[in-house]
Amino acid sequence: MRKALSANNIALVSVFAGFIAASTLWGGIPIGSVPVTLQTLAVVLAGACLGAWRGAAAVVLYLVVGTAGAPIFAGHVGGPAVWASPTAGFLAGFVAAAFATGVIVERLRKHGALTFAGILGACAVGSLVVLNLIGWTYLAFKVGLSFQETIVAASPFVIGDIIKVFIAAAVATAVHRAYPQLLGTSATVASAPAVEGEKSVVTA
Repeated sequence: MRKALSANNIALVSVFAGFIAASTLWGGIPIGSVPVTLQTLAVVLAGACLGAWRGAAAVVLYLVVGTAGAPIFAGHVGGPAVWASPTAGFLAGFVAAAFATGVIVERLRKHGALTFAGILGACAVGSLVVLNLIGWTYLAFKVGLSFQETIVAASPFVIGDIIKVFIAAAVATAVHRAYPQLLGTSATVASAPAVEGEKSVVTA
């Protein structure tokens, strides 16, 4: 418990919560009732860099501050009223997305397989699977969409989500190369192979 509440962990969680908030400075492009913003990128990046619990904690801190009234949600709004909107499922899904991404990254690190491809897969699961499943299911329930209508409504967002997943994975890979102890384990940066398949970003 003391380690979890260390000054270093508190600082990291706070920094990434601030980063998620900063990702809403660009108002986004509204498609229907769902705005396209950089929040998803920031959320999965928190999980990919900090791991499951710290990544999820950064999202929770962001949500608490926004719910308290700070205008840091999409569209520069804040306050508890956002939880009554059809897109509230995406806010709740941010926590699960960061946690799922972090779990996979931690397991990759444990098995010495923290490659760009592995981190990319972790971000894809967190964003394209976990977040979309929660967010779109809730939105469909709130507005009364059928399964087919939900698929049609979600399809315009897929390309942007994929691009953000690639960016998050690239940034997280660079972060772990620069700070190989960020996940709380001692590591050294592995040199990238020239001919053979991609090896681990960090090795024990």
